[in-house]
Amino acid sequence: MESYQFAPRTDNIPKAIVNLLCCGSDCVRECPLTNGAMGNLGIGFMTKASETSILESRLHHGQSPPSQISVAAVQMTCCEDKQTNLDKALVRIGEAASRGASLICLQELFHGTYPCQSEDHGRFSEAEPIPGPITDALAEAARKHRVVIVGSLFERRAAGLYHNTAAVFESDGSLLGIYRKMHIPDDPLYYEKFYFTPGDLGFRVFATSVGCVGVAVCWDQWFPEAARLMALQGAEFLVYPTAIGWLPDEKEAYGTSQWSAWETMMRSHAIANGAFVIAPNRVGLEGKLQFWGASFVADPNGNILARAPHDEEATLLATCNREQIDAVRTHWPFLRDRRVDAYGEITRRFID
Repeated sequence: MESYQFAPRTDNIPKAIVNLLCCGSDCVRECPLTNGAMGNLGIGFMTKASETSILESRLHHGQSPPSQISVAAVQMTCCEDKQTNLDKALVRIGEAASRGASLICLQELFHGTYPCQSEDHGRFSEAEPIPGPITDALAEAARKHRVVIVGSLFERRAAGLYHNTAAVFESDGSLLGIYRKMHIPDDPLYYEKFYFTPGDLGFRVFATSVGCVGVAVCWDQWFPEAARLMALQGAEFLVYPTAIGWLPDEKEAYGTSQWSAWETMMRSHAIANGAFVIAPNRVGLEGKLQFWGASFVADPNGNILARAPHDEEATLLATCNREQIDAVRTHWPFLRDRRVDAYGEITRRFID
């Protein structure tokens, strides 16, 4: 096995990235910090010098990500044709990049209509391996526009084994890693357990050229444990690709409450963890579901920086000041005051 020297300066690099990438001494591909492989935390793999990523190059030269990061959440309607949806997403990525975005996030399963309203074996044909045509296209878009991209897709891992997966691409087009959705719902018109195997990679954080990005998918957003575990790995941005909407016969009575609970839950993650939250949701009527859009970006105080409408497509941009994270965490020192000695029973299903 070839070894790769990795000994950047760490004095002016955010602690989150240092903690994730470097143990403070000369590292090789078999890095003790990551229990063997640099990819185990989902933060990418060391590469040959000719393939050095932008992030690695910056670290070697003592450069940290910019303080001001423009992020984008792409909110789309989807049709039955995969290529049409992919082409639309690529156009929207280019649009976001032209407006200055350097981190662009797509909605859950953006390449097709939401498949889980029924249990249909035919829809497994929509899944793709990773790497595959969709990830190849997203990688090329990341390279072309020099942006970091989070894209969600229906992954075919092996025959009979499928996941709801998010892939993260560096701005040089390299695939930093994937996250497989951990919490799988089974509700009316959300029959995801029929399609998706629960993730087996844990909750992951990806060190990118714009900062540390934690990625979870849709139903994961309702679980504070997931957000906390990403924050404890250094996440500065919590990204939640989403497909959520109203059942028409419930919208009048419960619609506002359901949407508000969804947004409030993720804003609470921003506050509790002192991190930015980016939540791109799909929009439009598909079958019996009216996806409610309202994609948003929240700051570490839980303030809404930008929100998309409920009823139309949008390419939502917001500027995030990474320096705000330290300011908020020192004024609201939740991470400091955690009683880690008292939480052992949280791993139990129920305390009885």
